[in-house]
Amino acid sequence: MIRTAAALALVLIALPASAEDKPLRPDCARIDSFLESMVSQGRTVGASALVWKDGTEACFESAGEADREAARPIMRDTLFQIYSMTKPVTGVALMQLWEAGKFGLDDPLEWHLPAYAGLKVAGGTNPDGSPILREPKRKVTIRDVLRHTAGFTYGPDGPPQNAADRVWAELQPLSSTNTLAEFSQKMAQVPLLFDPGTHWHYSAGVDVQARLVEVLSGQPFADYVAEHIFAPLGMKDSGWKRSPEDRARLARIYEGEAGALAPWPEDRLIDANFMGRPMTMGGAGIVTTVDDYMKFARMLLGEGTLEGVRILKPSTLRLMATDQLDPRIAQGDRLWLPSKGSGGFGFDVFVRTAAPQSPQENRGSVGEFFWDGFASTLFWVDPAQDMAVVYATQKVPFDNDMHREFRAAVYGADYTGPAGD
Repeated sequence: MIRTAAALALVLIALPASAEDKPLRPDCARIDSFLESMVSQGRTVGASALVWKDGTEACFESAGEADREAARPIMRDTLFQIYSMTKPVTGVALMQLWEAGKFGLDDPLEWHLPAYAGLKVAGGTNPDGSPILREPKRKVTIRDVLRHTAGFTYGPDGPPQNAADRVWAELQPLSSTNTLAEFSQKMAQVPLLFDPGTHWHYSAGVDVQARLVEVLSGQPFADYVAEHIFAPLGMKDSGWKRSPEDRARLARIYEGEAGALAPWPEDRLIDANFMGRPMTMGGAGIVTTVDDYMKFARMLLGEGTLEGVRILKPSTLRLMATDQLDPRIAQGDRLWLPSKGSGGFGFDVFVRTAAPQSPQENRGSVGEFFWDGFASTLFWVDPAQDMAVVYATQKVPFDNDMHREFRAAVYGADYTGPAGD
């Protein structure tokens, strides 16, 4: 019996390691080939990718141009508008204040922002077009605001389809001419789409988070982030308000289908960034470089610490990167979140809870967390592989297919995670 066990052990030792058991080594040439193919196929004008693994830079690759009309190539210091990749930064800022004891996750939002005490749920429309409103089954909590379960809207994508979006369209809470305080006062007048906690619905809740940061810290939101996140991490190229000189490094946004990408006109830049408008959004607006954002991603990978600088406690970071959604929220009540992969949502990040279930699903490891941006930017943190990745391009509409193919370039098309997932 002992001899049989020993023989079996020798056989197992002699067998070659499976692909899943081998440590992942990103193939930089494959990543470069992917970027070049995106440009040559006309799917984007320019892109860059930065991979950090096992404590060091593994790959930096770039292809194409930051501004096709000016023949300006993508460079290491090219500035990108990252849109919703701003959201995890806002979440980190708010969770710093949670660590400081400024609020409880299950505090009703109205305790800290009293204007939200009168929130109602839109239950339909009266014959005169006015909304039919009812009391929510429970109060909106800050936890709801952090995980997109408050019932807030992001406004209509096209003509308003419901009473909440009609009020939004009238008030325009996120107009760049509003301050965050003015946004919040208007947002509090917009009816909820759903009872709190019953649906995952992408929303302006992260802008509410930004207003919470202002109220709880006593500082303007952008100033708080600059002092407590950007400066400690050495993110000197990151921020909302930018000088005219920064325009020379800014990648231009292109829109359209493959082979027919047209540049956005100058007036479609995020006008609050370059035109002195008052709005500083919590859900968008940061302009940064791949290297600067990688510092933020590496801090997340380091469970709240980068090169000896602590931004969050490890326990707080793990809380943010844990699926916070009630299992009773059905897949059909999660908007388009299931298209991101097999997982749920933490605080301002998608969280993978299962290995890829089909060849068409984005590659990744259980426990990874990430978010992306309107102009097809993407980052993720993969603790199982000790890896962080930043992908920067400026192409609209948002291209999930591009992200799926990029992940296959990083992981390999057949990757389903390390052994034991």
